[in-house]
Amino acid sequence: MARLSYSELMMLKRWNTPTIYNGWEAITKHDITQGFNLEETRDYMPHMGPMAGYAVTVQFEPSNPDHPRQNANAWSEYRQYVAGIPGPKIVVVQDLDKPDVIGAFWGEVNSNIHRALGCVGTITDGAIRDIDEMNNAGFKALARRTCVGHGFSTPVRWGIEVEVFGCRVKPEQLIHADKHGFLVIPEEDEAQLLEASIYMDGNECSTVIPAARNVMGKTAEELLSRIDEAGRQFGRNMKQTFDTTGEW
Repeated sequence: MARLSYSELMMLKRWNTPTIYNGWEAITKHDITQGFNLEETRDYMPHMGPMAGYAVTVQFEPSNPDHPRQNANAWSEYRQYVAGIPGPKIVVVQDLDKPDVIGAFWGEVNSNIHRALGCVGTITDGAIRDIDEMNNAGFKALARRTCVGHGFSTPVRWGIEVEVFGCRVKPEQLIHADKHGFLVIPEEDEAQLLEASIYMDGNECSTVIPAARNVMGKTAEELLSRIDEAGRQFGRNMKQTFDTTGEW
C-alpha cells in the first residue's frame, strides 16, 4: 500500500475536514454520500485541530466479563498489532455495547500507551474518560460521550473492518477528522487528495467567496449578478482542471 509522506499528512492537517471532503469529491469515483460519519460525533479536543492518519481498528464489549477470561493475552496481542502498523495512526474503536454505554476504552493510561505506539488519536462510537489527562498526553478523541468506568474493557477483535457512527472503516485506510466529523479515504484517492483539496479551497477563495464580500454600496441586483458570475467562473475553473471522469 502506497502511503502519503509525513509532510503530506502534515499539510492535510492545515485544512478542516469539510475542505478535504471538497477535494475528495472532485477526484473520486465513489459515492460521495458515503465514507464519513452519518451519525453525530463529538470532538473532545477541538483546540488540537484536525488529525490525519491511518486506521488501526478494534472492537470491544465492556459489558461482557467473559472476554478477559477467554484471552488473557488480548491486550498484549492487540498492542503488538498496533505497533506493527506504520504511523501516524488513528485508532478506530467499535463499541459492541452500543447504544448502551457500560465502560470506556480510553483513559489516561491507554492514551499514553497508544501515543507511544505512534497513534495521534481515536474515533470511537463508545465513551472516553480522563479528558484532561488525554489532553495532557496530546491524544485527540472523537467519541459519543464520556463515562466514569471502564467495565470489562478488553480488545475482542482487531485488524478487521469496523463500523462507527454509520461509517465502515478498514484497517490502514487514511482518515481525516476534526470537530465536524471524519472522512475515510479510499486508497486509490490518496495520491491526488492533497492537491485537489488545495485547488478546491483556492477556487472558492478566488471566485464565490470574494463575490459575497465587500458588497457595500451594491444593489441587490448587482450583488446577485456578481454572485451568479462568480459561480459560473467557479464551474469553468472546475471544467478546466477536471475532466468528466473526475481526473486531473
